[in-house]
Amino acid sequence: MGHVGSYLWRLRQLVGPQLLLLPGAQVIALDDAGRALFQRRADTGDWEFPGGGAEPGQDFRAVAVAELAEETGLRADPVELIAFASLSDPNDHELEYPNGDRVHAFALCFVWPRATGSLRAEESEVAELGFHPLDAPPQPMSRAAARVLDLYREYVLTGIFQAC
Repeated sequence: MGHVGSYLWRLRQLVGPQLLLLPGAQVIALDDAGRALFQRRADTGDWEFPGGGAEPGQDFRAVAVAELAEETGLRADPVELIAFASLSDPNDHELEYPNGDRVHAFALCFVWPRATGSLRAEESEVAELGFHPLDAPPQPMSRAAARVLDLYREYVLTGIFQAC
């Protein structure tokens, strides 16, 4: 679908660029070699993980599955997604888009350890897709994606759900 017509887009028609609270999800999709799927944003050129904001009627897993399919073409089974962290700290996840719109995003972060399928970038949002080693992510990476990667590394080390 892209951004136009989404719930957030419809809200923006009413409130303009002011700060909105936005629930959503992010996904670290891992291939068989343990590399993570990154996408380069079409608007900023920053690399990040697939994810996005909730639409009415979606739970966090549904958001994750829908955003993966929309942005990357990959189809995940919701039961294969493992929640490893929440990201809500405004220092990490308050975003201002190039057009001036602002959100404070609250994301549940998932890992999909068996990502399979054919990649297809959603051209209005994603300039490039690729699997990269977790210890050598593509640059420049968005602040939020860097924080999600740190949270995932801590989760792998401790096995404890991470919250910030």
